Amino acid sequence: MDARLAASRLYLCTADRPDLAQFLEACISGGVDMVQLRDKLLEARPLLRRARLAALVCRDLGVPFILNDRPDLALEAEADGVHVGQDDAPPTLARRVLGPGAIVGYSTHAPAELEAALDEPADYLSAGPVSPTPTKPGRPGTGLDYLRFAASRCRRPWFVTGGVTPDTVAGMVAAGARRFVVVRWLTHAPDPRAAAAALRHVIDDALS
Repeated sequence: MDARLAASRLYLCTADRPDLAQFLEACISGGVDMVQLRDKLLEARPLLRRARLAALVCRDLGVPFILNDRPDLALEAEADGVHVGQDDAPPTLARRVLGPGAIVGYSTHAPAELEAALDEPADYLSAGPVSPTPTKPGRPGTGLDYLRFAASRCRRPWFVTGGVTPDTVAGMVAAGARRFVVVRWLTHAPDPRAAAAALRHVIDDALS
């Protein structure tokens, strides 16, 4: 699992949707190599049902599946791990719930948060959003300087969030990013497979 996490470059974060299984299959076939289900509207039992579906799709296609915010439901859904934010269950609790073999991710949005996160039992961190995003209403963009800071301080895998598109990847790579979380570029795409393939091509080219 650590090797798969370290090798991941394109991380899809999506809310639930009616075509969830088909959407995930299309994105993964286009180059997504990690998936997170993040839905702030579903109650626990409906979220668990959808998480089990997503976990099954990801398991069949060989990519890690992460559930947002809920270590308890991640355990029940047999997810590969959980991603928690600054206001969610702490990584220490997520680790106790899920055990040493699970993936625990942790969001950071500022240098002080990243510094504090280095002492947490998280397998990866996220840094951003680089630009404001509807998935984090009211949160200002961090800009590229925060990526430079993360690259200089973080010795574990970290992912950039916020505004990842084929047009922005080169600047993010120049600032030190090597792994990318994408939401709208794929969730709003009329052809998710083609959109994932286009973005993955740009990422791989920029990192080569």
